[in-house]
Amino acid sequence: MKKIITMAVLIFSSMLTYACTGGAEQKQAETQKTAQDGSVIVMNKAMFIKDIFDYEKSKEWKYKGDKPAIIDLYADWCGPCRMTAPIMKELAKEYAGKIVIYKVNVDKEKELAALFNATSIPLFVFIPMQGEPQLFRGAADKATYKKAIDEFLLKK
Repeated sequence: MKKIITMAVLIFSSMLTYACTGGAEQKQAETQKTAQDGSVIVMNKAMFIKDIFDYEKSKEWKYKGDKPAIIDLYADWCGPCRMTAPIMKELAKEYAGKIVIYKVNVDKEKELAALFNATSIPLFVFIPMQGEPQLFRGAADKATYKKAIDEFLLKK
C-alpha cells in the first residue's frame, strides 16, 4: 500500500511540474507575440535586464532594444495610472513596429521602481535609441504622449 501511495505522489508531482513549466513557456510565447502585435508588454526585472539595460553589470546606460521604448511605471491602486493605461494601449497599437511600450507594476517590481526613483506614479520612461532616457512624471493626455513619441523617440 505504501508503494502505491508513494508512486501516486510521484506521478502527481511530475504532472504538476510539467503543467507548471508548460504554462511558463506558454506565457513567455504570449509575451513575445504581444511585442509584435502592438500591445503593452508587462515587464519584470529579468526582462528589463535582458531587453532594456543590465544595470547589474554596468553603471553606464546602454539600451539593448531595437526600437525606442516607453516604460510605464504604475500601480493597480493608482487612479491616474488607470486613466493613462488605455492611452498607452492605443499608442502601442498606433506605433506598432516603431516603438515598444512596457508597463511595470511598482508594487511587484520594487527594484525597477527604485532604479528610476519612482517616488510618484505614473512615471513614464522614454527611451530613445541613442542617448539617455527621459522621465515624464504624472498623467497627461494622448496628444502630449504623441508629441513626446514623435519628437523625442522618433525624431520627427
